Amino acid sequence: MSAPATGTRLSELTTTRVGGPAGTLVEASTEQEIVDAVRAADAAGAPLLIISGGSNLLIGDEGFDGTVVHITSTGFTVDDDASCGGVMVKVQAGQDWDQLVEYTVLHAFSGLEALSGIPGSTGATPVQNVGAYGSDVSQTISTVRTYDRETGSIKSFTNFELGFGYRDSLLKRATVDGSPRYVVLSVEFQLALGRMSTPIRYAELARALGVEVGKRAYSNDVRREVLRLRGGKGMVLDAPDPDTWSTGSFFTNPIVSEETAEGLPEDAPRFPSGVEQRVKLSAAWLIEHAGFSKGFGLTDDEGHDTAGGRAALSTKHTLALTNRGGASTDDLLAVARLVRDGVERAFGIRLEPEPLLINCSL
Repeated sequence: MSAPATGTRLSELTTTRVGGPAGTLVEASTEQEIVDAVRAADAAGAPLLIISGGSNLLIGDEGFDGTVVHITSTGFTVDDDASCGGVMVKVQAGQDWDQLVEYTVLHAFSGLEALSGIPGSTGATPVQNVGAYGSDVSQTISTVRTYDRETGSIKSFTNFELGFGYRDSLLKRATVDGSPRYVVLSVEFQLALGRMSTPIRYAELARALGVEVGKRAYSNDVRREVLRLRGGKGMVLDAPDPDTWSTGSFFTNPIVSEETAEGLPEDAPRFPSGVEQRVKLSAAWLIEHAGFSKGFGLTDDEGHDTAGGRAALSTKHTLALTNRGGASTDDLLAVARLVRDGVERAFGIRLEPEPLLINCSL
């Protein structure tokens, strides 16, 4: 565990490149160091923020006046498990997610290929039930090992106990203002053996692969096409490209009643939500059809005091809110509010942010 540091700007640890200073920053590279750092912060009565990949956080310009534990634990182990007909992969919380996905595809472990290119750490994936292209981590997670700050003990959760939902889990529901009750230490995935992917559930990906929805493809091909599709939308981190200086999708796809969905134009995309009499909509479609095009915010031709071009919707995808260089958190939120309020005026649907908002609000 590194010696505590003060005054480190949290913009250095987030993919949006915004965020003020940390009161105290502690780097923890092993499970025991994570537990020790959290226990010390709690014993001192300090507010606690957990950061690893920094891809799903928007931190206020004033920073975080407490203890920030930066989780950098890496590595994973693979165990053949004849009882499950596949492999169990136990992954440390700070392990880079896409490096893990790449390894599983190259070694013919099936299940994570459609989640290629998502920035961030593995430990964050069960909290948000990270997903893309019709796949999410709840489909492959076996158990999650955590430190329970309330009881001061290690607690493991099975998939069922995590209560996964759309971009949701028990872990997320037990987090208040970015401060979790359960600090993720490691995640175990149960993956099938084979070079074929799980069934392709997303029409755009199926078209790119030349297969029907519900069919399988080679996992290598799925990873290649997902990276290409995500890259075209600015959703793969690329240091020189400000379209990738974001939290990824800033708004979740709203889940609404069937009655609300019926009130939308016929061409508005609708998807099964997994909840009876509820429909999932496309936040990107709503944003675009409320009058916010790609790159909104780069110019002030709408008469709005957005952010002087410092923050804008991505020029590649309307669902990403980006730092164009020199933006503040307030700049990003100014653009986000215009988009949220504009969608609500146009369609009566209020978009909700996907990232955690720390010491700031929309």
